[in-house]
This record gives sequence, C-alpha cells and structure tokens, in this order.
Amino acid sequence: MPGPAGGWRDAAGAADDAMDGGAQQSGLREPPGAGGTEQEGDAGEGPPAADLRRSQPLFIQGSSRPPAEEEPRASSLPCIPNPFPELCSPSNSPILSSLPQGPPREGTCHLVKVFSEDGSCRSLEVSAGTTARQLCEMLVQRTHALHDHSWALVELHQHLALERCLEDHESVVEVQSAWPLGADSRFVFRKNFAKYELFKSNAQSLFPEVMVSSCLEANKSMAHSELIQNFLNSGSCPEVQGFLQLREAGRKVWKRFYFSLRRSGLYYSTKGTSKDPRHLQYFADLTESNIYYVTQGKKHYGTPTEFGFCIKPYKVRSGTKGLKLLCSEDEQSRTCWMAAFRLFKYGMQLYRNYQQAQARLSQPPWISPTALRSVSDNALVAMDFSGCTGRVIENPSEVLTAALEEAQAWRKKTTHRYSLPAACQTSPLSAAIHRTQPWFHGRISREDTQQLIGRQGLVDGVFLVRESQRNPKGFVLSLCHLQKVKHYLILPSEEEGRLYFTMDDGQTRFADLIQLVEFHQINRGILPCKLRHYCTCVAL
Repeated sequence: MPGPAGGWRDAAGAADDAMDGGAQQSGLREPPGAGGTEQEGDAGEGPPAADLRRSQPLFIQGSSRPPAEEEPRASSLPCIPNPFPELCSPSNSPILSSLPQGPPREGTCHLVKVFSEDGSCRSLEVSAGTTARQLCEMLVQRTHALHDHSWALVELHQHLALERCLEDHESVVEVQSAWPLGADSRFVFRKNFAKYELFKSNAQSLFPEVMVSSCLEANKSMAHSELIQNFLNSGSCPEVQGFLQLREAGRKVWKRFYFSLRRSGLYYSTKGTSKDPRHLQYFADLTESNIYYVTQGKKHYGTPTEFGFCIKPYKVRSGTKGLKLLCSEDEQSRTCWMAAFRLFKYGMQLYRNYQQAQARLSQPPWISPTALRSVSDNALVAMDFSGCTGRVIENPSEVLTAALEEAQAWRKKTTHRYSLPAACQTSPLSAAIHRTQPWFHGRISREDTQQLIGRQGLVDGVFLVRESQRNPKGFVLSLCHLQKVKHYLILPSEEEGRLYFTMDDGQTRFADLIQLVEFHQINRGILPCKLRHYCTCVAL
C-alpha cells in the first residue's frame, strides 16, 4: 500500500526534521562517529525509518552565543510582577523551607517573637548580629521596666520540657535558626537573678567543698573561698565531681554514676568513685553542646528527682534521640554543675559579660556620658524659716539639729499617711494600695509561687507577696533562702481602732504591706535574710 506507507514515511520524516531542528537550536550534537551517516541522510530524501538510531546518546554542549547577545532579549520582555512572592520565601514555602538553611547573613533583618511569662508576646525586627543583651535592652525600653542586668532571654522548648538562659553575647538569630521547623520553641523575656551570682562575694557557696575536693587536695595551702575566687578571676573552672543519675540511651532506666568534669571534658567512672583513667568513660563534649534545665522531668522523662538537666549537642535538632539526660540529688548539686558547665564552655567571656553589665548599671543610658557634678553639692544649703524671713544656717551643729527635726517631721507625716483608719471607716484606696506594687502577685497558689521563684533564680532574698489561700484576710510573704522557698503568714490585727499587719503575733506591726516590705528590705527582722529582689512579670 504505497499511499499509507508514503504517508507514514512523510510523517516520520517530518518528525525527524523537527527533532533535528530542535537539537540544533538547543546545542545538541551527535557523536563524531555518527556524523557522516547523519549528514548523508540530510542531503538526500532522508534515511528509512528502520535505520534511525533513536537510542544513541547525544553530546550536550554549551551555547556558543556570547552572553551579551541574550541580554537584549531578556530586557525586551515585559516585567511581570510575581503574584505569589510568599511562595518564593524559604521561611514560608513548604518546599524551600525543608532545605537546609545556612547561617544568617549580615545586614539582613529577621523577625523574632518574644513571649512574657503571662503569655503575651511582641514581634521585633532585628539584625543578624543582635545579641541577647541588646534584645533585652530593647524590651526594657518598650515595656518601661526597671533597667538592671537581671533581665534575661530564655530559650524554651516546650515539647522537650527544656529551657536555658541565653548568655549576653549570644546571637538571637543564630539560636532561632537552629530550631526545628514546626516545633513549639520560643523566647521568653523574664528575670534571672542567678545569672551572675558566680561573680558575687558568696561565689564559694556555689561550689561545695565536697564537689571540688580534688582541687583542694592539690592546693592544700589555699582556703576554699580563695581557691574558687582564683578560678573565677582567671576565667577557668575548677574540677568538679559528684554522683549523678544517668538515663541510658534508648531506655527509661536511670543508673547512678560518679561524674568528673575536667579540662578535657565530662567523664563518668565505670567502677565506683575511681579516678583511674582505665575506669573513666568519656561522656560529652560540652563545647559543641548546650546545657538545659529539665522543667518537668518526672512527667516527660521519669527522672528520679526534680533536679534534672540535659546536655543537647548542636547536631540534635529535634526529638529526644541524642539527648544526654542527667539528674542531681538536690538543687545545690545541680546549681554547681550548671555553673561549672557555663565556666567550662564560655570561660573569660562570661566575666566580660558581667563587667559590661555592671558598667551599664553604673552609667544608665539616659545620662550623658560626661560626668556632671551634682548641683546639690554647690547650690543647696540648710535654711531656717522659723522667722519672718529665711536665713542660711552656717553653724554645723545647728545644721545637724535642723536635719534631725526635719527627719522627725517627715516620719510623722509618713506614719500618718501609712496609718489606716478604723475598720468602719476603711478607705478602699488605702486597703488596696499594695495591689499596685510589682512584688504583689494576687491570688496565686503555693506551687505556682515556688515555680515562679525557681524560674527567676533561687537566690537569697528573692521574694513576692500574695494572698493567702487558707486565711481569706491574710497574706503570705514567700522568700528564697539557701535555694529553698519559705512562706511567712501575714495577719491583720486591730489595736485602738487602727488596722495593722504583723508576722510575729503583733510584736512588730506595720500600717500596710508596703511599709512591711520596705522595712524588711533594710532590716532582716524575723526573716533569715533581707528582701533583695522581688519577682515581677511584665506584659509585652
């Protein structure tokens, strides 16, 4: 049948011509060995269909056309805006976001969302190099909070029940970029009074003698406090050892081992308390890990006690696999290990952060950098206004007498202002004036109080005042001392028609709760220590 055969041959030839033309335009070339056969076919009517080598490979070569010739074609095309720019953003695209992202680039802005302890949040646009301290200062200014170095940024992984306080020099964007996609991770802005307790006068209490016994044996001529202070001044960490509970990998079984933190890393002994190198097993590289507190250890990991912590390597991005879970016997032991880990990892940088924080406190940002002499040193003098006209008091003894009289008059005014009227004439403003104070937290439970003080730092003198749950007319002063939270009942009492508050059955009476707090900030009274830091929460 010549008709159909010819028709088929013409269609095949047309298809081959189209393929050859497309190959020439796109830069496709045949291998050199087949070049002669292909050229003969092009010169004649075309090779028969049976002689075509469709499966033969082709060489792909770059276009020989210079790049300058393509630019006019691209510029001649109309500029069409992208109607879906969010699909091209790696942070929002479901496809591009799964690709590994590199470190944040300098000069670009990033969005950081920060939460407060009451659940409110605020989004801030920061650069790639913004540190945790800089972000805290921004939040302090925007919330009009009291400026001090105890404000901190906390990294919280709720799905893992882990949290840690960022150091002042850490980059916020770098920490956020390491979070797994879709995980319930966030930054929390809150107080942390224990952040720089390392460099305070009572730093030796953080390192008990039993946990640094090897260092004391090597330096028998030095006292415990002197030894710890020498380590801190040099930015190094003493060798710490003690028992810890370790959770075995892949199992829910906890075993007790003797751990040692040395300059080369963290080890545990496979034979009791032996420090023989044959019995020491290398456990973790702290320089490539972050250390976290375990907030709900018994619920999530079945910890033997509530004093758990976790070593999380950088390579572990999500899930519990790869986490090294440990548990201390008490809070003092855990605090010692956490302080040693920070010194081991950051060293002198930690002390520089503390010095910079102290420098910022000594010179607030709203004061001019040049030191100004106080006007009161030159212009204010003692005056006597008892007569018709005022006169300057020049006699030093008379100046002292006038000052004492003024103090007595101010004290009488203050006592009268703080004194509450009788129960039948109670002023609502005077009765509720303590509710405006940042240390008053209303009706919160005993358990929530202990958790709040624990989150903001178990430091001596951290306190808050709350309403009593057992006594409807009373209040409770919750105070931290020796890393334990104690609660003191404040009861109202009435004498000569006036209402007072007392904590010692009326021996010491106060006109209101503000006077009670101010007194114990100066005097210890019946408390084990003075009131130093009040727990507070800010709304973002």
